[in-house]
Amino acid sequence: MTQPMPGTTLDGGYLRSLFSSTVAGTVGLEEELLLVSREHHLPVAAADAVVTEVGDSRVKPELMACQLEIATSAHKEPAGAIDELGACRALIAAACTSDLAPIAAPVHPLVDGPSSLLRSNRARQLSGRYREVISRQLVSSLQVHLAFGDPDCTLAVYNALRNLLPELAALAGASPFAAGLDTGLCSVRPVIASQLPRQGVPPIITSWEQHAEDLMWAARGSSMADPSEWWWELRPHLRYGTLELRVLDVQATLAHAAAIVSFVHALGARLAELYHLGELQPPAPTWRIEENRWSALRDGVRGELLDLRTGEARPTSRCLHNLIDSAEPHAPGGLANTRALLQNPPVEHLRLLGPKRLVPWLTEVFTE
Repeated sequence: MTQPMPGTTLDGGYLRSLFSSTVAGTVGLEEELLLVSREHHLPVAAADAVVTEVGDSRVKPELMACQLEIATSAHKEPAGAIDELGACRALIAAACTSDLAPIAAPVHPLVDGPSSLLRSNRARQLSGRYREVISRQLVSSLQVHLAFGDPDCTLAVYNALRNLLPELAALAGASPFAAGLDTGLCSVRPVIASQLPRQGVPPIITSWEQHAEDLMWAARGSSMADPSEWWWELRPHLRYGTLELRVLDVQATLAHAAAIVSFVHALGARLAELYHLGELQPPAPTWRIEENRWSALRDGVRGELLDLRTGEARPTSRCLHNLIDSAEPHAPGGLANTRALLQNPPVEHLRLLGPKRLVPWLTEVFTE
């Protein structure tokens, strides 16, 4: 999605007003999906046709000609957002012809090489700026938007969530394959995405004034066309006035997505509570978070993460259990499904299927 650069109005005051205008506690979702052939299981450049058939503004083409995006409205509870996501998935499945199927795959397990871009002005502009690298970005994520209704709280939670990106990446890791091979990673999607700039762990934001100046600095020299190219794994979203978490692999099933979204929403509420209590930890140096991020992408929940202050190695599963325990009071209905993902990480089932059997399975579970 594109966002116009607000020009001279993009200053600290503008950003403060934007992030104070949202309803605290609400959540919205975006998810990227692929269209594949039921016969040969490879991507099909049919996004425009399927979007037209669906005829719903919540479903739109993405950058690649075989890729769609769902964008839900804002909801008071995660369950409402997941229900809407499921309704949109059902619309897409119904709009596909008999030889076409949608799947939720962070990386297509068989594709090797560039993919066709959508015929759009945005695709042409990005291709001009990033050359062939942009056509290799056939990657799909689950993006969670959290609103706090308070610019200072939003900024504090941003810096706190930044420390926890590795834990969230480990929990959501669901892309072990690329080009028909097992990469040995639990999540190769962020590695592919890192061919582009402004990927991975985002910078510390010390103030809204600093963030406005950073965006304007990139705009003055045309490094970015607009703030939508601020592609980090966590960012303040200038259209919605939310924090957008972009670190999560898209999930094969709605049930897995629900378990992760419920946790993320509750974790955001817990961090906001800690902000109001004055108990948030300071933001860690980027390179320390990046060390943990690499472990998370490699080993998922079976690995270890280093304490960002002491360097002590701890099991990733224990780190996540502690976060779940802390966040659970803010989760209606609890987080038992999130704990279940720790016990049986979905990526292990994907590995058992292997790259050739994976796509048929993904088509079967798309609406589950």
